[in-house]
Amino acid sequence: MNLPRHFVPLHFGLLPVLLALGVTGGCGKQPEGKTATQVAAKVNAEEITVHQINQVLARSQNVTLETAEQARREILDKLIEQALAKQQAIKKKLDRSPGVMQAVEAARSEVLARAYLEQIAAAQPRPTAEEVKRYYADHPELFAQRRIYTLEELVVLPSEGLAAGLREQVAKARSLSEIAAWLKSRDAKFTANRGVRDAEHIPLELLPKVQAMKDGDIQLVESGGRPQVIRLIASQAAPLDEATATPLIQQFLFNQRSIVATAREMKQLKETARIEYVGEVSNTPARAEPPPAAITAAPVAAAASAAKPLSAPNLDKGVRGLR
Repeated sequence: MNLPRHFVPLHFGLLPVLLALGVTGGCGKQPEGKTATQVAAKVNAEEITVHQINQVLARSQNVTLETAEQARREILDKLIEQALAKQQAIKKKLDRSPGVMQAVEAARSEVLARAYLEQIAAAQPRPTAEEVKRYYADHPELFAQRRIYTLEELVVLPSEGLAAGLREQVAKARSLSEIAAWLKSRDAKFTANRGVRDAEHIPLELLPKVQAMKDGDIQLVESGGRPQVIRLIASQAAPLDEATATPLIQQFLFNQRSIVATAREMKQLKETARIEYVGEVSNTPARAEPPPAAITAAPVAAAASAAKPLSAPNLDKGVRGLR
């Protein structure tokens, strides 16, 4: 079974490419008479290393074994241009300007903070086989009973007195066109969308409701504080067996555990630190902190990225005749 591309975390998919090209660490055997080097180019007195190229390559998307060599050359050219521009900036003493110095310090702070949180995350225990097995069994809508859905939806802007009437319309309507006409008659604002969504790209709190629908069913749901009227046009079974799902679940559970651990660490650091708000900011009420993203995201998709709402841009825009 061919998995959708979003199922594979980037570092899993790119590793074979790096290994096949022999660019991950310079550990391959060098031809006789050649000296092993990690230098890819010299720009005046500055060296650009293979390691720098690999760092950029590892963050690149859509790199395959066939395109990796070209990608490496393009990355090297960009690094050369960056080095030349940096050298000129230093020559003109731009590195001493207040704005540049502030930006450099901000970047340093971000890198150090990220390094600390990544260290916390990496120290978390890996999920056990029992945890993975239990997760697979507890979420049939994502695995054993996984489906691909063709959906229509109306995302309605809430307004006073609209909810009760909308529920009545959904209960008796046979198409979204009827509901759209009713919304227009009430001057209600809404957007219409239609598209195909995998189970893992439907918000987790909404998925069981969609999974229980039959072709042609219309249902009113709340998502993100806005009413959504969903019609299931069709669905297709696309199950994932436990062996296929295991690495995805392992990655998701580890990510989930890491996010919880880093959030807990930051909470503890805030509680023990001396933090004093001054100036105008001190009068601004604090915003309630949301729960960690991985807890509310669709599990398999969260191994690579968080779930998107149904009305995300990757849906085909517009349901003809509804607007």
